[in-house]
Amino acid sequence: MSIPPRFLDEIRGRLTLSDIIGRRVNVQRAGREFKACCPFHHEKTPSFTINDDKQFYHCFGCGAHGDVIGFVMQHDNLSFPDAVEMLAAEAGLQVPKPDPKAIEKAQKAKDLHDLMDEATAWMQAQVNDPVNKDVHEYLESRGMNEDIRAAFRIGYAPADGQALRKVLADKGFSDVQMREVGLLKDSSRSGQPYIFFRDRVMFPVCDRRGRVVAFGGRILPEAIRPQKDANFKPPKYINTADTPLFDKGRMLYAESLARQAAREGHTLIVTEGYMDVIACNKFGFKGAIAPMGTALTEEQILSLWSMMVDENKIPILCFDGDNAGRSAASRACERILPLLKPGKSARFAFLPEGEDPDSLLRNAGPQGFKAALASALSLFDFLWATHTAGRDLETPEARAGLSKTLHGEVSKIADPEVQKHYRELVRTRISEKFFTPRQNKNRQARPAGDTPKLKSAMRLRPVLNRKNALSQRILLACVLNNPQIYHRIEEEFGRFHIDAPGLDRLRQQIVHALIEDDTLDFQALQGHLKLLGFEQEMHDILNESVYVHAAFARRMASDSPDEPQIVENWLTLYAELCGHGENRQVRAQWQEAFATSNEEQEDRLRDLVRIRGSE
Repeated sequence: MSIPPRFLDEIRGRLTLSDIIGRRVNVQRAGREFKACCPFHHEKTPSFTINDDKQFYHCFGCGAHGDVIGFVMQHDNLSFPDAVEMLAAEAGLQVPKPDPKAIEKAQKAKDLHDLMDEATAWMQAQVNDPVNKDVHEYLESRGMNEDIRAAFRIGYAPADGQALRKVLADKGFSDVQMREVGLLKDSSRSGQPYIFFRDRVMFPVCDRRGRVVAFGGRILPEAIRPQKDANFKPPKYINTADTPLFDKGRMLYAESLARQAAREGHTLIVTEGYMDVIACNKFGFKGAIAPMGTALTEEQILSLWSMMVDENKIPILCFDGDNAGRSAASRACERILPLLKPGKSARFAFLPEGEDPDSLLRNAGPQGFKAALASALSLFDFLWATHTAGRDLETPEARAGLSKTLHGEVSKIADPEVQKHYRELVRTRISEKFFTPRQNKNRQARPAGDTPKLKSAMRLRPVLNRKNALSQRILLACVLNNPQIYHRIEEEFGRFHIDAPGLDRLRQQIVHALIEDDTLDFQALQGHLKLLGFEQEMHDILNESVYVHAAFARRMASDSPDEPQIVENWLTLYAELCGHGENRQVRAQWQEAFATSNEEQEDRLRDLVRIRGSE
């Protein structure tokens, strides 16, 4: 039985060696590798090592060595065809029928890899050629210093369409081989072959073993490239088409680097393009990776999970915060849902509108990017946000429609156990949202001596004066701008009812977001709410027409000494809205309790406000 080497590589790439071996023997982590007592000879001290990155096992005791196919053959006593067939089924692949042409192509692959390596090395050298000084300065200005260029093998393809062809020909490579890997094209005008990539910054694309298999070429700025035709605008990026070495639907840019980073504990972050990946790496986000100019495919999702060593394999998918970003996220979610397995999912992070990881890291630094990642939504929360944003869910019919839609989405999950938990989560969220009051999971239980009146008050909304719409907007704006005060006013804000339905839904989403993560800053919180469709509501209240009446609602620094006063102002205005303004003595007590961190006194005063609001 003759099987194409590329198919065998696909099996090795889809399966994790330590998982396969771990189902047969007891495996333990040892740094970047795994160890076990060798299953092929008797021993008490482990000398059998497993390296997932290099996809091999080795026993220092008996010398047993091989890959996942060799292990299954030896351990399970299977023939080569039987081992391949069994592992292919586990990887979700179908063993191809013998194809003499495919075998012949695979035998040529080594020469093609050598060709790509020579081409890459030559283009790397062009960056440091004094003739290309402008290109060198441009790369440096974009943060691609010598270390970054070496790590990613970034190069430059000169405008001369014959230069690289001649270099490769001198090394013994033919035009046929250059065409096979997508470097050489035939001119429709002169018939003379020419190099496809010309006058572009070159980003080599490597397979999971680090071998160059394709290229992406980025156009240079107009200031440093010749203008041949004012009416022609060349594409910003051009990429290698599919070749015997390269399948863009299966590969990910920087996969070999991200795979190693994942082994070292870095989170995998899926970005859009080459520059995003490089910027992330420069700022310490080593797990950055990108699809090859297309939407994330099923094969790439499976590859992402195979890279991760943690029990819970949950990469972060990073999208722009505009409509196009949300549409891309929806497509990714649609592809992920059927593939979900226990411990395998994804989170969805949305950047501020107009930003990508590259620009955000340059403008806001790693902390700004980290804040965007910290506010990433779970897959379920993304589904919920997608199907509730901007919808009026006040009627039973609308809520029933939401339930039906969510259960329809959940039915796409193939794994029965995961689907069961998602269905339960839908029921819980619907019940929590529409039928029972939300309980604050961060609030400690109150003493058993609570008065019946207080317990009753906890279930009642304060009756607010409908003429005080401005005051309601002031209180809402203050929390939007200063979410760090939330832990001081969480009960009041949770019970705070706003007359305008849209703004009250906004308040409810703020409560939900801050319960889930009370470390969100104003930027992360507002970005999250914008994603949920509340951009117009926030625009209506975060403006001078509100601030002119209450300066304390403006944004303040996170470590501002004015925080106690802002909290006091907020609680005072809240009490007035409930129909009971506090006297000076009570206000002074609030300030004193806050300044001295007297939680007992704060609770007593908070109870007073709550009881008054229920009377």
